[in-house]
Amino acid sequence: GKRKSLSASVMYDSDESEGSDILVRKVSAKRRCIVDDDESSEERQPHKTCPSENVSTSRKQKMLAKLKELVRQSTAPRSCSSANCEDSNTEAATEEEPLCQLPIIPSEGSETDSSSIKDFIAEDDDDDGDIDNTEHIKISDNFSCITSLLYLSRCDHYVHFKRIVKAFLINAIDDTFLSSLYDGTRQKKYAQDMLLSFHYLDDRFIQPRLENLICRSRWKDRYKERVDCYPDVRISLKNTKNMSCQACEMKRSCKFNVLLSGRLYNSKTLEVDDFMSNDKQVLKVGVVCANRTRVYHNLKHFKYKLYMDCSSVAELDGVEDEPVKDTVERLFSHLEESGWIQKRYNDLEDYMEDADSFQEEK
Repeated sequence: GKRKSLSASVMYDSDESEGSDILVRKVSAKRRCIVDDDESSEERQPHKTCPSENVSTSRKQKMLAKLKELVRQSTAPRSCSSANCEDSNTEAATEEEPLCQLPIIPSEGSETDSSSIKDFIAEDDDDDGDIDNTEHIKISDNFSCITSLLYLSRCDHYVHFKRIVKAFLINAIDDTFLSSLYDGTRQKKYAQDMLLSFHYLDDRFIQPRLENLICRSRWKDRYKERVDCYPDVRISLKNTKNMSCQACEMKRSCKFNVLLSGRLYNSKTLEVDDFMSNDKQVLKVGVVCANRTRVYHNLKHFKYKLYMDCSSVAELDGVEDEPVKDTVERLFSHLEESGWIQKRYNDLEDYMEDADSFQEEK
């Protein structure tokens, strides 16, 4: 037998054996429906043609869980490994909660995002149509919140970046600011927002891509540690020499010299260590390792280079006897109006794109 409903039909399996009474869901071709294995197994139980109210509530909860999972997947870095994605998504879910308070502005891609989320929503098959209106409102509210999070997670990267620039300007004037930010001394909202943005930059933008570049390479640990330690690099073309590449230790036609220099620094507080400050390393590498070094080094030391640029701006200001807050606001406004901040943000996006598109070593 078959019974009809507004959105879908439930019918017996096409198996001609009379003993077959397994229920299957016939879904319109215009809609894709993703159903949990648990849900399917409940529907396949014999003599159950109408789900109970408790099962219906359980399905709605599963749908909302799928919506949240879609948010995490859509905001993950494009090329990170599955393990890295899982870690970064988990952390991002807790970090981005404060963003719900920001105003929602529709973006050009919001229609696509909404349609992809709607694919997870299947209409109820009950003929009664007596679902409680409060359930509809609850589903609608949650759907709106998830859609809003999708938009915010994609459009507010620049907001995080501007907070970081402002934090660097403060630290350039008061060199204890970053250390007190990370040790928990500063608890005001503006400081906590800045700390959130630093975590966002490190854990969502930079670190997953660095790990992806390393896990797809044949670099030896010793070479990676050298690139990590030296904030300055110069890669130059030299005479070709058939030898063991000093990055991957594979036999290569090596024609690039990698010159590493600069002072070691703390990756969070950016305080420099003057020990062996004039030390330099020169290594001969092949073309693939040279290119990977450039891409990796640009991302690894981007935050430090940005801080050094902000420090230079503060040093060149020359205004004295002005409160730190006023100086920072004045310098920040000038950098934003001149396009300086946007230019640095574009550089970061270019570096991330280079990392995402870097080919795996053959």
